[in-house]
Amino acid sequence: MLVLRRWLLVGLAVVLANGCSNPAPRAGAKPPAAAPMPPPPRGLRAYAIDAQRSEVRVLVYRAGKLARLGHNHVIVNHALAGWVAVADRVSSGAFYLRMAAAEFSVDDDGPRSQEGADFAAEVPADAKAGTRRNMLSAAVLDAVDFPHVAVKSLAIQDDAAARVATASIEVAGHESTAVIPFTLDRQSARLVATGSVSLRQSSLGLTPLSVGLGALQVQDEIRVKFTVVASGG
Repeated sequence: MLVLRRWLLVGLAVVLANGCSNPAPRAGAKPPAAAPMPPPPRGLRAYAIDAQRSEVRVLVYRAGKLARLGHNHVIVNHALAGWVAVADRVSSGAFYLRMAAAEFSVDDDGPRSQEGADFAAEVPADAKAGTRRNMLSAAVLDAVDFPHVAVKSLAIQDDAAARVATASIEVAGHESTAVIPFTLDRQSARLVATGSVSLRQSSLGLTPLSVGLGALQVQDEIRVKFTVVASGG
């Protein structure tokens, strides 16, 4: 039994060294052309999302009895495009943004250091590359067949209690709905929306990684932080 346990630990270590890899995207496959960007609603003041100043950050946490062998991950995307459209009342506004799946970065030192003790452990370069390869594979984001993650507003609540957007999220061909609280700094030539929300991978149509009969897992719940800057108007 002790020998079996040792082999299990060795196997898990191999998996971890490769970033918990699953099959990589199909070699030689040509990504499909991006779908046309839907236009902002007429009658609203439209602002274009500024990719250089915008960011979506995803915090992913390890779980299971052997969680100590894994890493928590910080996944970041700056390749945002889209628009924010506003009226005099925020609740009459709308937004659409999409992110290039292939532009997600994994466990860069700067973002990890900003997220505190849960992300203090050093992640080897090969583990970062393996985690990213797995994330883009057909088993997760399927970045070859679905090169973008898209978020579109369905309704916006703006009252004394909160500002909350109900939005559709499309990931790897699966569409779900989420309620996203946010703050808004509104200026004449620029908008800045910030917020943080907990989502479940399973609700997004994704299957959290689990190996060793659940001894090492990725938590279903993830934390998404965002800063969306839009300019123009």
